[in-house]
Amino acid sequence: MTDVVDADELLRRVRRARDWAGQQEERWRARTDTVEGGDPRDAPAAEIFAAAYEAVRKVLDEVIDPGANDLDG
Repeated sequence: MTDVVDADELLRRVRRARDWAGQQEERWRARTDTVEGGDPRDAPAAEIFAAAYEAVRKVLDEVIDPGANDLDG
């Protein structure tokens, strides 16, 4: 990765990654909800993936807007 990017492009890329992580989190949360009728072994995996994407989204939120995930605010 030898591309030189300015701050605006970097921020766009981080926002795009955050949005993608949010979409994946929603997808896996929805999959957790629909697993009830299916194989019960799929539910824990879906919960783990949803939690992992939530963590990624929160970290990227914090990069974009420090303090965005504070419990007090």
